[in-house]
Amino acid sequence: MNIFKKILGDRDIELLIGKQLRTGVVTASSIALLGGIFYLVQQGAASVPDYSQFKGEGAEYTSFRGIFHGVATGSATEFIQLGVLVLLATPILRIFFSLLAFALEKDRLYVLITTLVLGIILFSMFGGLKI
Repeated sequence: MNIFKKILGDRDIELLIGKQLRTGVVTASSIALLGGIFYLVQQGAASVPDYSQFKGEGAEYTSFRGIFHGVATGSATEFIQLGVLVLLATPILRIFFSLLAFALEKDRLYVLITTLVLGIILFSMFGGLKI
């Protein structure tokens, strides 16, 4: 652990986390933009849907399996959903990297707090998920 602390200082970890956040947002935005372009190519001339009745979305939009299957088959709407998933994963990865940074610094209080925050977020996200 001391070797990592000597190699990566506090400033280096902050720069790594900042770069991760920027990369995640740019990646998610790019995926969603490409999905939007594909959507316009695929559905651009379609008729306007009837919005007088509410119709919930199926598993292809609301589960990991459905989203990844849709991306593999070339569906534009699932491609946009993948961009949303990447955007949601970005701050969660930031919390995880912060947890690693606090562990390297051996700051037990912040490791405990960050673990608690990460656990609450992951439980709330995956607790009722239909995989």
